[in-house]
Amino acid sequence: MSWTARRALLALACLSAFTVNAAHAADLKIGALFPFSGGLALLGDESYRGVELAVEERNAAGGVNGDKVVLVKADAVDANQAVGEARRLTSVENVAAVFGSYSSAIATGGTQVTELAGVPFFELGAVADTITSRGFKYVFRSNATAKNFAERSLDAVVHIVAPELKVDPKSLKIAIISEDGPYGTLVSGFQKEGAQKLGLNVVQVLPYSAKSVDLSALILRLKGADVDVVLQTAYQNDAILFFRQAAQAGFKPKAVIGAGGGYSLADTAKAIGPAMNGTFDIDFPQTSMNDKGAPGLSAFVAAYEKKYGNAPRSGHSLAAYVGVKAFLDILANAHSTDKDKVRAAVLAYQKPEGSTATGWGFKFADNGQNELATTNVMQWQDGKLVTIYPDALATAKAIAPAH
Repeated sequence: MSWTARRALLALACLSAFTVNAAHAADLKIGALFPFSGGLALLGDESYRGVELAVEERNAAGGVNGDKVVLVKADAVDANQAVGEARRLTSVENVAAVFGSYSSAIATGGTQVTELAGVPFFELGAVADTITSRGFKYVFRSNATAKNFAERSLDAVVHIVAPELKVDPKSLKIAIISEDGPYGTLVSGFQKEGAQKLGLNVVQVLPYSAKSVDLSALILRLKGADVDVVLQTAYQNDAILFFRQAAQAGFKPKAVIGAGGGYSLADTAKAIGPAMNGTFDIDFPQTSMNDKGAPGLSAFVAAYEKKYGNAPRSGHSLAAYVGVKAFLDILANAHSTDKDKVRAAVLAYQKPEGSTATGWGFKFADNGQNELATTNVMQWQDGKLVTIYPDALATAKAIAPAH
């Protein structure tokens, strides 16, 4: 063999080795579609922090089958922007999958694009049940839904509030009030439906605009109906407004049960003051849980505080972190980014309840919904949000509300 031929073979061998190594060390690009600006930015960013922590943890352990996970951020403040950003992620950035999105409107818009593009969409925080009821094959959700929030709020009435008051739950006069967007409408609708099935006495169902600056007329109706328990689905500003105007009107129900949103935020409790103590909150698992029922919780909190310099601002980061860890496992199990292989890996993936840092398990229905994701009952006690139900995750016992 001539020297020229030998050089050519050597060059080809080097090129082949380089190609194999490059392929082994390839980046796995995944979109991160969240509201990083606008009115939803606080919890959008908090959700992304959970995504970021899970990805960094995975990359430190060798990535997904040797591939480094690289996040491509996309900011969407509403459904229209979500559509545009999802198109950019799938057609320009050519991501293998998309993580999102905290907001049901953003998830609804973004998934319409990813489904048509054949790109798996992994939802980590949006609660609208409709997201996984449209017949889409490549939309998968790790977190609990609006129906879960509604069912848990009624559990709180029956199993916590009524026993604390030493009364029959059917004797309590219940009001369902909610902001009139998709979030409030869905939760309150399920609450009304569930209450009827349980034979509970719902005396008022009152929607209102989350942008309202005056809820006094609504509160007077509640006071006039002698309401015992208020179920409110609210964002931060309307939750604060309700408490302030209820105090001004002298309306003191025996219990207030919030469905996530503003009710989980420390800033809400700070704005309301002592009147918040005793208030119940239904939401994603928060970091104020018994970590014996949520293995990995303490490690998550430590990693969060080390990276961001403060404690988690809500349970959305924890929920996103647990969801991303599961979906990265699924991508590794699929050994492919092919949409049908990913779907098969999702449906085959199972973890028992109590095996993750949220206390959730994983078992996906055919529609892509994780059937083992739940909500917890929390209560504000001495200015802190503590978990009181379920028992395996509780860090405190319920106290009589201060209202």
